[in-house]
This record gives sequence, C-alpha cells and structure tokens, in this order.
Amino acid sequence: MTVPPFLTRVRSYELDALGHVNHAVYLNWFEQARYDALEASGLSPVELLRREWGIHVVRIEVDYRAECRFGDEVEIRTGIDEVRNSSMTLKQSLLRRRGGRGGTSGREPTDLEIIAAADARVVAVWIGPDRRPMRIPREIRQRFERWSAPGSPASP
Repeated sequence: MTVPPFLTRVRSYELDALGHVNHAVYLNWFEQARYDALEASGLSPVELLRREWGIHVVRIEVDYRAECRFGDEVEIRTGIDEVRNSSMTLKQSLLRRRGGRGGTSGREPTDLEIIAAADARVVAVWIGPDRRPMRIPREIRQRFERWSAPGSPASP
C-alpha cells in the first residue's frame, strides 16, 4: 500500500518577515502528513484513543533544501524506514511545486517544477495504556510493512 501524500498550498499566515515559509511550519505539515498516513492505514486518532495507544515523537531531524513561498503547492510523502520493538523511524519528503496559482515565480500552472524542499527523519515510540513504551502490536507491524519502501518518499 502506498500512503497517500499530504497536499496543501502555502498560505499567507505561514510566511515569515522575509516572505518564505517559517521553518516551524514545516514541522506542522510533517505532523499532519503523519496523521493522514496513519489514518489511511486504519489508525485514526479516534482509534488510537479507543485502544489507549499513543505515538510520541522523540526525535525529529529536518534538512531544509529550498524555500517555499506564498501560493506554492506542497506535497509531503511519508514512508516507514525502520520498525523496532517499541519505536519506528519514518522518512518524510516535502516537495514543492512552484508556479501554481498565486505563486511568486510568475509561471503558468502548466509550468510546474518539482523541488525537494525538505526531508525529515522522525523517530516515534509506541505508548500503551499505562503511558509507557510498549511493543508495537503485530497487526500494526503488518500494516507498516505495506507502506512505501525506504527512500521512495523522496522520489517524485
């Protein structure tokens, strides 16, 4: 199963004083993309709460490669890199499509260029009902095995 990408367009309130997306906004986008990927796998926030499970991010590394500006289209691809006993590592790639409506490049929407704007590596720990790390359940591991292979989120 390929996890559907998260799609958005850069909004004015996400810009900093220099006119490009503030670096902290990327973290919000990455988080929403992870939620969407989990939900596509049948693990909605409601389902996680019902089972009294949590997924806590314990480390996130972001490499910023190119700026995003007002009107740019953004796509985030999420994949599993590694699943261990109680933790998992996800890879996420943020791709920018410059030239969409309202974009600053002056190009027509048909002249879209795709640029890897940022990559993230996220380590998260599976939390059980006692609010302590727990072994990732077998059924969940099987769902994750169907996610895109390592490295594929970055390829357009």
